[in-house]
Amino acid sequence: MILMPKRDYYEVLGVGHEASLEEIKKAYRKLAKQFHPDRDGGDAVRFKEATEAYEILSDPEKRRQYDHFGHAGPEQSFDFGPTDFSRARSAFEEFGFGSAWEDIFDTFFGEGMRSTRTRQRRRSRAQPGEDLEYRLRITLEDAALGTRMKVTIPRYTVCERCQGSGREPGTSVETCPVCKGQGQLEYHQRTMLGNFVNVRPCERCGGFGEIVASPCKRCSGQGRVHEQSRLSIRIPPGVDTGSRLRVQGEGNAGLSGGPPGDLYIVVEVAPHDRFTRKGDDLYVQMALTFSQAALGARLKVPTLTGQEDLQIPAGTQSGETFRLKGQGITHLRGHGRGDLIVEARVVTPNRLTRRQRELLEELDRELRGER
Repeated sequence: MILMPKRDYYEVLGVGHEASLEEIKKAYRKLAKQFHPDRDGGDAVRFKEATEAYEILSDPEKRRQYDHFGHAGPEQSFDFGPTDFSRARSAFEEFGFGSAWEDIFDTFFGEGMRSTRTRQRRRSRAQPGEDLEYRLRITLEDAALGTRMKVTIPRYTVCERCQGSGREPGTSVETCPVCKGQGQLEYHQRTMLGNFVNVRPCERCGGFGEIVASPCKRCSGQGRVHEQSRLSIRIPPGVDTGSRLRVQGEGNAGLSGGPPGDLYIVVEVAPHDRFTRKGDDLYVQMALTFSQAALGARLKVPTLTGQEDLQIPAGTQSGETFRLKGQGITHLRGHGRGDLIVEARVVTPNRLTRRQRELLEELDRELRGER
């Protein structure tokens, strides 16, 4: 059976090699929705391929290894010389497979790999910090007008003692005596197909090529410590439940001086006791007496910032709505505001005085044309 070479993961997702994590996530979500097996016209093979690509490229460490070694991985490095290829080709011809040699080689190793060596690069001790997510509950007023809030978030911050280096102050790193600073060791094996060179990270230094002889006593060499951080977060006007705000650089600090991750604020807007939100518009109900609805009235309508006058025309029916322009929610990433929709609710009295009953009975007779 001939195995077809895997497609490049970046090509699978349709992104460039410099794509950010957000771009990779966005591309995967689009492909997953398009090829999901449960969807009409879905493609299980393409879905699995996209998922595999996302699992690698969304993980910083796996992505670095893939960028260095491709699909082969750090332990699958090859070194073929001209003599080795001649011997391997002769062996294939001896067993009757000489005509398929080129196809077999290209299938397993790819064009341009016949006389090259793929080596693992020395790992960097500095690694980026993780992104964090924090759920924040706010009021409707804060969502409509925007605010700035103080939040306490557990996270890793840069160690003040070593300033993120992971070393005791006044000390330096030492070159690994096992790999001589290369961060890797080679293991040679000669086979019928040639001389295989397996490259593995050095166990002594973990692939870094250097050793921290005196780790920082406060952070144990990590360059960061876990603590409660007090942050001031700006909430822009117009956010709604589910809004996701990115605060760059406020995630976990990186290892050994690596860049910090980002903080994502997931907003939840608490229900309001008077207003209901639909998009950027607000809805409120106003109770009217029978006489106000029949004769008309000028009312004070509550808004998020105070009160506004509203003229109710004579003959208003229960359920009719009136619009107050610009008294709703500020448009997120835009200009202007939504409206306040006032719904009239005519209230029928359930207890009447004798005089009130007489007046209503007289009105009823008038309306029915009776004497």
